[in-house]
Amino acid sequence: MNNTYCVIMAGGIGSRFWPLSKSTMPKQFLDILGTGRTFIQQTYDRFKTICPDENFYVVTSVDYKKFVLEQLPELKESQVLLEPLRRSTAPCVAYACYKIQLVNPDANIIVAPSDHHIQQLDVFLEQIKKGLDFVSKNDALLTLGIQPNRPETTYGYIQIESSKSIASIDNLHKVKTFTEKPNSELAKLFVESGEFFWNSGIFIWSLKSIMKAFKTHLSSVSDLFQKGQKLYGTADEIPFLNKTYSECQNISIDYGIMEKAHNVFVLCSDFGWSDLGTWGSLYENSNQDELGNVVSGESVMLYGAKNCIVNMPAGKLVVLQGLDGYIVVESEETLLVCRKEDEQQIRQFVNDVRLNQGDNYV
Repeated sequence: MNNTYCVIMAGGIGSRFWPLSKSTMPKQFLDILGTGRTFIQQTYDRFKTICPDENFYVVTSVDYKKFVLEQLPELKESQVLLEPLRRSTAPCVAYACYKIQLVNPDANIIVAPSDHHIQQLDVFLEQIKKGLDFVSKNDALLTLGIQPNRPETTYGYIQIESSKSIASIDNLHKVKTFTEKPNSELAKLFVESGEFFWNSGIFIWSLKSIMKAFKTHLSSVSDLFQKGQKLYGTADEIPFLNKTYSECQNISIDYGIMEKAHNVFVLCSDFGWSDLGTWGSLYENSNQDELGNVVSGESVMLYGAKNCIVNMPAGKLVVLQGLDGYIVVESEETLLVCRKEDEQQIRQFVNDVRLNQGDNYV
């Protein structure tokens, strides 16, 4: 039996990619990079060589079931786990683990977001296989850490306990601390120290280890999902989930378990990773012209514009003059013009639009 399982988390709305990403069609179901495959399809493609189709699970919102089944026809309906409410990543992981426990108590599980970009797939898969081998033999919670190349303030950081590797794996370290999105000064110190790595949000563990961790550190969540053991896979599963999610804590797996557990390890590597969570990150991972512009659109004309990212729908003629360092995006009836350096305000823009203009635009 193949004990490798992959859980793809695909329930977010990608508000920082607004207005292209909206609640009715979030970024994981879009081909923003123009590759011919959406983010969730690329995530599936990434793992299909080490995980059989029947061992994939996608956890997403009830609103996105149709998109998952259309874009991943290899999966059965039973492999799409539908959350009635958004409750961050800990409930998402708990739900998937209880489902997997029914079919394979000996499972080793990869948990991955659906919107990451990996440039060096061979290096990435080598690390995943190394991680799977480690967690299959040890009671360990493992994450992938990325060698930072700049003092990024939009990523979380992982501090390693010692520069000395363990378990005869040259890039495996015990985790000392987690730090969420530091300010620029602190991020610079992190990078200069050599002790900190970006937190990729990709996890590897055995089912036994993560279930034990839930019971130890986040029993309030695991106890709720445990009540449904005899209901999963039956007609009573949906009513049970509706009740469970309404009672469940809104908490991330990082804060609820990884920052509290003592058996947390990190594989430190560099495989051209980006979480592509913002227009700025997309800009950094796209080909730029001689003036530093990244343009998507059939009829975009630039005059003296530089360092901009422009995304326009087909059939839209756009003329831009003199802009430096701007995000210019149009989607349906919405146009965004925002300085790249201020892109963290996009979430606030979305909230304000919802409040003042209604949900139709977000």
